[in-house]
Amino acid sequence: MNTWLLKSEPDVYSFSDLTRDGATRWDGIRNYQAANFLKAMQVGDCAFIYHTGGERRIMGTATITRTAYPDPGDADGVFVCVDLKVEKPFKTPVTLEFIKQSGLFPDFLLLKQGRLSAVPVPAPYAALLRQAGH
Repeated sequence: MNTWLLKSEPDVYSFSDLTRDGATRWDGIRNYQAANFLKAMQVGDCAFIYHTGGERRIMGTATITRTAYPDPGDADGVFVCVDLKVEKPFKTPVTLEFIKQSGLFPDFLLLKQGRLSAVPVPAPYAALLRQAGH
């Protein structure tokens, strides 16, 4: 099982919205590298939901429930989306500041390619982030 980080603007679709809805289609990604990461996701994979903008923090976890399929909002049929369901909020969101200042995440794409809206989370990082979020 792999772990992923999915970014969202909280005023567009927040972790609270996901909690309210219980499940959603994760769509609208229009970057080829991020889309390739969506294509690699498998049912049962964990996803950290990360708020961008002024918040910049991981809010909680979700589980991938459907592998990549054509994004209905993409008229050209190039990009994909996945389905996911909410799992649990973090007691304490994990901030980008913590991730940067800890020095424990040197190869995390969140830090190296910050504009990607979907990135893999290496296993040791996933365990540490879960622990940090309780």
